[in-house]
Amino acid sequence: MRHFVFEVEGAERFQYEPGQFVSLTEEIGGRPVTRAYSICSAPGGRRFELCLNRVPNGHLTPRLFELKPGDRVPVSGPMGYFVLRRPISDSVFVATGTGIAPVRAMVQDPRLWESGCQFTLVFGARYEHGLLYREEFEELERRHGNFRFWPVLSRPPEDWKGRTGHVQAHVREAVGERRDLDVYVCGLKAMVDDVRRILLDMGFERRRLIYEKYD
Repeated sequence: MRHFVFEVEGAERFQYEPGQFVSLTEEIGGRPVTRAYSICSAPGGRRFELCLNRVPNGHLTPRLFELKPGDRVPVSGPMGYFVLRRPISDSVFVATGTGIAPVRAMVQDPRLWESGCQFTLVFGARYEHGLLYREEFEELERRHGNFRFWPVLSRPPEDWKGRTGHVQAHVREAVGERRDLDVYVCGLKAMVDDVRRILLDMGFERRRLIYEKYD
């Protein structure tokens, strides 16, 4: 895993909605290879940040992991519709792995906290070291009484005192009896489909479920 900070040349500001993605392109084997990656930071100046998982046999991430400060890479975007609904309402965020990237951008958005709404983040990983940006989310929980951070480990160490299993098992608790919440879900297809099925079976309206699949 690696956190990247990019700066857009020739622009005073790079504007996008938290939750959107950009596409990066590199020439590999004599042909251009393009991949989409969710931005993991809120807008600010002409910079944006990405959280990438190096795929050993991937076409593009191994090349991106070779980048050094000052290197250039073509970028297009922003694109995507996995963004905060307006008006912002009480919400639950469910993410696994690098699916946390667009959610991190959303919870960095000042408009979220200005809304005065209640938010819960259910974030799942296999191992404790996979809880990306954990300290940031714990600090948000300390600073904001309207934010709950629920880390979930499917392969916890013996001394782990938090939630265990898969995020799907904790969605019911996160939403409680309410059906007027917005639920944002991001991660691999199987998890996203499971969470959507659970919530639809519980009586949620489809418009309340905002999701993005990574495969």
